[in-house]
Amino acid sequence: MRARTQLRIGVGVLLVVLAGFGINYSLAKIKGSERGVPTVRVTKGNIDLKVYITGQLRTPNTSILIAPPVGGTLQIVKFARTGDVVKAGDVVLEFDPSEQEYNLDQAHSNLDQADQQITKIKADSAISISKDQVDLLHAQFDVRRAELDVSQNELKSAIDAKKNDLALEEAKRRLAQLQDDTKSRVASNDANLAVYVAQRNKALLDIKVAQDRIQSMSIKAPISGLFARKNNTNGIFFFGMSVPEYQEGDQTYPGSGVAAIMDVSQMEVFSRVPETSRADINTGDAATIQIDSIPGKNFPAKVKTIAGLASGGEFGGDSTRRFDATFQLDQPDPTLRPGQTTHVIVQGAQLKGVLYLPRQALFIRAGKPVVFARTGKGFESRSVTIKHMSESQVVIEDLPEGTEVALVNPEAAAAAPSPAGAASGAKAGGK
Repeated sequence: MRARTQLRIGVGVLLVVLAGFGINYSLAKIKGSERGVPTVRVTKGNIDLKVYITGQLRTPNTSILIAPPVGGTLQIVKFARTGDVVKAGDVVLEFDPSEQEYNLDQAHSNLDQADQQITKIKADSAISISKDQVDLLHAQFDVRRAELDVSQNELKSAIDAKKNDLALEEAKRRLAQLQDDTKSRVASNDANLAVYVAQRNKALLDIKVAQDRIQSMSIKAPISGLFARKNNTNGIFFFGMSVPEYQEGDQTYPGSGVAAIMDVSQMEVFSRVPETSRADINTGDAATIQIDSIPGKNFPAKVKTIAGLASGGEFGGDSTRRFDATFQLDQPDPTLRPGQTTHVIVQGAQLKGVLYLPRQALFIRAGKPVVFARTGKGFESRSVTIKHMSESQVVIEDLPEGTEVALVNPEAAAAAPSPAGAASGAKAGGK
């Protein structure tokens, strides 16, 4: 019995010794080699250049409703709600027309006053003309009588003849004065009449403007679609505050956009393609749309447009240049709504017989793409030419097939402390 117990103890000690020897051997092997750096080999084959980008659903046909261009502020009295489905011709927005109705009443009052003044001026002018005509007849008669008296001067004494001459001159002077006064009164009456005619025309124009403005207080939907209120930015807001939507009773300024109607029967996806993927996307390429709010369903689509010029991210710290792109759905879906987040998978060209690597094997040094190829002494950096780049793979040149390259930067890995060294350092520090 004692012998069997001693045998078991001996076997256990032997196993512990062997296990310790194996662990020490493995640690020595890993520490003494560079096999700890993960590598991959350059592969030659066929790859599909799929591009993965995010986007947002939007409508290409959207109509913005703006406050009518009238003076002063406008108050909303009737408003359709965000999410309402409206038809073309429906009244979706109304403003308070009381100010314009007051202007209309004032214009009608001005019109009535101008008509009364015109009537009075015409009557006074007719009376004045009649009186002037009578006065002219009397003056002409006086001139004629004075002329007859002058014709008898040969039979009169010198004094009487001189009186007749003076009387004739006075009659002619009065006649000329009456003629001038008559012309002046006619011109004055015409001028006064023109003033009130202009006031009448202005009143008519004011009536037309007020009527048009009253009609513009009621806004109809120009197209059928989904109604959405805009945010009311007319107040005072601070950074971080949420801007509320326009509500009934709110005031706004003429020309302000207060709502939008989106034609949801025509939906498209808008996205911004990074510069590294621009060469792999062309108009007409097939794509698949996945929507976060509708999981498990794919929507086939095509590349509708893609910009030829890139725009950089000037704000937010993102310096990547991107190209605006739109994708058209093959089949419209009434359940889709603008603003939904989408994931777009573009089926690009299929490349055959190309050399490619995982994208993790590509590094940037001095602004140029490089890889770390294994050599007899370890790894060395080699410049490569990038032909295509996707989310996971990169097509390169300048490297032969089968070249073993590192998936991590071996220089950084060598500079980092090993787990065994860190443990030893910690143990030494503890002592």
